[in-house]
Amino acid sequence: MSFSISGKTAIITGGANGIGLAIGRHFLDKGANVMFADMDEKQLIKELGETEEGGPKRYFAGDLREKLTLANLLSATIDAFEHVDILVNASRQVVPSDPLDPEEDAVELLLQQNLMTALRTSQLVAKRMIKQAEGREDDESVGTIVNLSSIAARRSHPDLLAYSISAAALDQMTRGLAVALAPHRIRVNAVAFGSVMSASLQGALRENRDFRNDIEEHTPLGRIASAAELAEAVQYLACDSSAFVTGQVMTVDGGRTLLDPVSVPAH
Repeated sequence: MSFSISGKTAIITGGANGIGLAIGRHFLDKGANVMFADMDEKQLIKELGETEEGGPKRYFAGDLREKLTLANLLSATIDAFEHVDILVNASRQVVPSDPLDPEEDAVELLLQQNLMTALRTSQLVAKRMIKQAEGREDDESVGTIVNLSSIAARRSHPDLLAYSISAAALDQMTRGLAVALAPHRIRVNAVAFGSVMSASLQGALRENRDFRNDIEEHTPLGRIASAAELAEAVQYLACDSSAFVTGQVMTVDGGRTLLDPVSVPAH
C-alpha cells in the first residue's frame, strides 16, 4: 500500500483559512489536484493567488449550505479535473452557546453548518464517485471522505453545548455513511482533533493569553500542534494505506482525552 495521493483530485471545504487551508496546501505539496471551497472569496484569493489553466489548484467561492452551490462546486471540480477522488469536509464553525437559553439558535446554526453541510456535500460527491466507477471490476477504492470533527464530541463544556452536539452528530454521520457506502467501495472516516492550532483556537488565544498555558498543561504532550500535523492524519485516511479503514474517528489531540475532563474548551 502507498501513502501517495499524487494525481488524485480532492475537494477541501473550509479551504480559505486555518486547518482547511493547511490540508489543501499539504495535498498540493503531495501532488494532488485540489479544489479549495469556501464562502470567503477574498480570503481564497489572498491565500491562493492566481490559478493556472491546467494546473493542480482551483478555488470555488459560495455558501455551501445551499444545495445549488454544492452542485456548482461539484460541476466546477469536474470541469477542472474531470474526476473527484477525495472529499475533506473541513468547513466548521465554533460559537459559544448558553445551555439554559431556550431562545438561542446556536444548536440549529451549528447543526446546519457543521453537520448538514458535510452530509449534503458527502452525498453529492459520493454519487459522482459511484458514477465514475461504473464498469470497473477491480477491488480498488472508489473514493474517500474525511470529516473534521472534534474531541468536543466526547467532552463537555457549558459554553460549547451546541458545538459538542454538532461534533457528536458528525461522528455518527461518519459511521452511518461508512456502512452505507462500503458496498460502493467508498470509505468514510473522521479526524477528531483538539490541541491543534485551528482558526478558532487562534482567535481564542488572542482574547485570552492564559488560555495557551491551560491547554498545554492539560495536554500530555505539552504543546499545541500545528495544522500541518493534522493534515498528515487526513492524508493517511485519504490514501491507499488505509484501504481497510472505514467508519473510524481518529483522535489527534496530544493525549488530551486521556485525562479526566477539565474546564478547558476543546477546539
